Amino acid sequence: MINDQIERAFKYHPPSGDQPQRYERLRAKAKELALLIQELCPASREASLALTHIENASMWANASIARHGAAPPVAPSGPQPASSPKP
Repeated sequence: MINDQIERAFKYHPPSGDQPQRYERLRAKAKELALLIQELCPASREASLALTHIENASMWANASIARHGAAPPVAPSGPQPASSPKP
């Protein structure tokens, strides 16, 4: 099992299907948050760490897409209507 994980971690995964668009969506949101932190937070070690963690999160999210392929089914957002009891 560990060999499969090592192979997956160090293998090139060419993008396919909608993967490039999903990478771009993640990068855009990560950049948006990074810019907000830069705007609102004073220059400090903490702000620097926050930016580093956003970069790490973005890279790991992209690795998830690259290594595991298809997107999970999208759950509907917002409140769901209550189901009616059956008579």
